[in-house]
Amino acid sequence: MTGILRVEDLSVSFRGQTVVRDVSFAVKPGETVALVGESGSGKSVTALSCLRLLPAAGANPKGRILLDGTDVLRAGPAELRRLRGGVAGMVFQEPMTSLNPLHSIGRQVGEAIRLHRPLRGAALRARIIELLERAGLPSPAERLDAFPHQLSGGQRQRVMIAAALANDPKLLIADEPTTALDVTIQAQILDLLGELKRRLNMAMLLITHDLSIVRAHADSVVVMRHGEVVEQGPAGTVLAAPRHDYTRMLLATEPRGRPAPVAPDAPRILEASAVKVHFPIRRGLLRRQVGAVRAVDGVSLELREGETLGLVGESGSGKTTLGLALLQLERSEGEIRFEGQPIQGLTRRALRPLRARMQVVFQDPFGSLSPRMSVAEIVGEGLAVHAPELSRAAREKRVTAALEEVGLDPATAQRYPHEFSGGQRQRVAIARALVLQPRLLVLDEPTSALDVSVQAQVVDLLRGLQARHRLAYLFISHDLRVVRAMAHRIMVLKGGSVVETGEADAVMRAPAADYTRALMRAAFPDGAPA
Repeated sequence: MTGILRVEDLSVSFRGQTVVRDVSFAVKPGETVALVGESGSGKSVTALSCLRLLPAAGANPKGRILLDGTDVLRAGPAELRRLRGGVAGMVFQEPMTSLNPLHSIGRQVGEAIRLHRPLRGAALRARIIELLERAGLPSPAERLDAFPHQLSGGQRQRVMIAAALANDPKLLIADEPTTALDVTIQAQILDLLGELKRRLNMAMLLITHDLSIVRAHADSVVVMRHGEVVEQGPAGTVLAAPRHDYTRMLLATEPRGRPAPVAPDAPRILEASAVKVHFPIRRGLLRRQVGAVRAVDGVSLELREGETLGLVGESGSGKTTLGLALLQLERSEGEIRFEGQPIQGLTRRALRPLRARMQVVFQDPFGSLSPRMSVAEIVGEGLAVHAPELSRAAREKRVTAALEEVGLDPATAQRYPHEFSGGQRQRVAIARALVLQPRLLVLDEPTSALDVSVQAQVVDLLRGLQARHRLAYLFISHDLRVVRAMAHRIMVLKGGSVVETGEADAVMRAPAADYTRALMRAAFPDGAPA
């Protein structure tokens, strides 16, 4: 086994529990090897082991990892410093948690350079700007003093790439580098990585659960499950003719199918006309308003019982702001009717009786579920507010029924959110909304952080709930593959305005707007969706 990186019989244990077992693979110069598997398969632990970045106190790696001829697991501090950043760079999944929020991006990229090169002053500044330009950050010279929170997700990821490439490494390790990004930004980042790889003849170890990315960008693939390699080989061969059942399952679990048709006489649940949400821009000592950010600018829509309207667009297009405005969780202008009743401008007290029938499921269930409350308390909390007349036994019965309906064992109701997987936590969030028997659900990126197989399960769950309860869904997502499986109609937003709207199949197959066509090309690089 040859290559810039050679992993031989790697096993990793934490406190006596083996999480990676006898993993072997190699990455050659100029080659992209994809590590594929669901959460918990050992992908990231394997990648972090390649630079010995696992916590020294808890991890116990065994085997051999040769990086540019040096055994990483037996290297001393000086050798590790040379390897990290000098020979191999790493791009992490979430740049907001990887970048220091207290330091400017110029300082952070400069730090990666100074650790390996004696550059100072003007030479260092020129190198930082060069790297940021190479990573595709617009106007880098003007952004050196910007902090991570002042950049978009895609821009932060470009800063991470610039820092990882600071010393022209021979290997780039990219751990889920596009998971939380819009499809167009995903395509830009992956195209950028591919271009840099070709230009620098750089090897790449790409960790992902998205097989469409593997199909488009990887030369070889290593499939992991429960810490073990179950299949590996050329990407084209493995994806076209997988030998292992697990690989076949991954390929078959992309969200598929269509929602049940809407009844012709279905009543309107939600109507909106010329909805606007403008955020003021204030400057100067007296904080006078000098302009406004038009987050939502004159959007009109309607949503019927049993129907799903997919809201799509890039970050900053106004999707989430529109969803919050329609629920009157964000101040807005225009006319909004829920079940025929005007709700625009109602007070919190006046809205409270309606809240049970209009619910929201957020993108990150771990962030939206209280870590101090059990699942039973989380799901039952809304009943205590909206149905105080229920007895304790009746409330527990409703909670049990909601958990069973979303596929969770009621016996786990006394556990806490951290004791569940990402997919299970999302089911808890759906049960919390469902227990109030709503008519409308706003689903804000409910599958974006989930593995592809779990995405398919959640999509099937949501479609089943909609069919049984005739729920109306406002489905916000940047993942057009999931939108295709969920939505009856699609509305495309850009800069707060509607670019295109229509039946889902028509918009997907023959988009009328250039912006929509760009979204479709990024989401379906192999052609129009089937």
